[in-house]
Amino acid sequence: MIITRFAPSPTGRLHVGNIRTALHNWMLARKSGGKFLLRIDDTDAERSKEEYVEAIRADLAWLGLKPDGEERQSQRMALYEGGFDALRAAGRVYPAYETAQELDLKRKIQLGRGLPPIYDRAALELSEEQRAAKEAEGIAPHWRFKLDHDELITWEDGVRGPQKFDPASLSDPVIRRADGSWLYMLPSAVDDLDMGVTDVLRGEDHVSNTAVQIQMFTALIAAQTGAAKPIPSFAHEALLVGREGKLSKRLGSLGVEAFREKGLEPEAVIALLARIGTSLPVQPIADRAELLESFDLSTFSRSPAKFDDAELERLNAAIVHQMDYTVAADRLPDGMGEEAWRAIRPNLSHVGEAGEWWRLVTGPIAQPDFDEEARPYLAAAASALDLSGDDPWHALTNALKEQTGRKGKALFLPLRQALTGMDHGPDMKELLPLIGEDEARARLEQAANG
Repeated sequence: MIITRFAPSPTGRLHVGNIRTALHNWMLARKSGGKFLLRIDDTDAERSKEEYVEAIRADLAWLGLKPDGEERQSQRMALYEGGFDALRAAGRVYPAYETAQELDLKRKIQLGRGLPPIYDRAALELSEEQRAAKEAEGIAPHWRFKLDHDELITWEDGVRGPQKFDPASLSDPVIRRADGSWLYMLPSAVDDLDMGVTDVLRGEDHVSNTAVQIQMFTALIAAQTGAAKPIPSFAHEALLVGREGKLSKRLGSLGVEAFREKGLEPEAVIALLARIGTSLPVQPIADRAELLESFDLSTFSRSPAKFDDAELERLNAAIVHQMDYTVAADRLPDGMGEEAWRAIRPNLSHVGEAGEWWRLVTGPIAQPDFDEEARPYLAAAASALDLSGDDPWHALTNALKEQTGRKGKALFLPLRQALTGMDHGPDMKELLPLIGEDEARARLEQAANG
């Protein structure tokens, strides 16, 4: 069974990049009948806030991405201590005492010499006496994971294909701060093993982290169980960029809250994010089963995925135009039934605009001032109006055409303006019966009388 996870930190609201990652993990699990897990990475007690935890849950619920389980890292500290102790006993973690300023100076010197700015493992050269002396001075150590330099790190990436890293080109990562708090690397690896995660799908900015974590997974398994155990498969998708082709700060603030404020449908957001950055066409597909059927990591491109607000708006309008009345009903104005929805729906970009168009039926409307030539024509229309037939609009216009000789714009536009106060809008064939004969005649007579 495929088990995926989405692991946001509750230090802010989800943005569009987070949402895309969550969606693809949900799709990867759902397509195979697997499980999609939510893990709240709240080890940073100072920055993590409960309001953001609630917001993450609410955002996923609005998008229809229901997790099959939830874990919180703040409640799993004993597991991380166990993993840390096992790695320490196996000689795979070690204390280091450099300050941030000292490390920064080392990096600058290495760069100045044309060398890669990786940690030089100076802490490994310290004797027990030297370590004791530093701690006697009140210098608490931070802890690093010791990479094994003896063999290359390789994996078959679900998006990027074969990957190869020389561990000697990577810094031994800091996994625990001097104050005892955890960084991302070790808790994530411990959780993935404990939660049975089989597939890790995330952004390409994590590729080097994956190289480190592959060794960490192997070391944890050997240190804690001594038995062969599979580590997750990895896939890294290209990051989102703005339509101008550059990384956009705006994408970091654009999220579910902004989408809801704009009145966008979750189906439109899903339809766009499911396929941008793939070889599949982005289409207004509201049926998630159809999106799931075509979901395949082999279609993902390594080129940046371009997010375009205008494309999202077009998708939203197209999805609204095909939306069933039952889906929109609880968001429509009182009294607006299925026939009215069908009449008004083609003119909407957002469901929330329905009220504006519904006023064409309920009134009041603001009519333009008609000239002396139009008024007798509108009076004739009021007299000829009869809504008893199957198609009263065409019955009216055919009768007026025969009576007055008008055609085209001269025939239709004054009627629309008198009946709705607008030059454009819903199909009058569907709208006229909704207005009703008495109200329609009153509007025509008002326009005729000026």
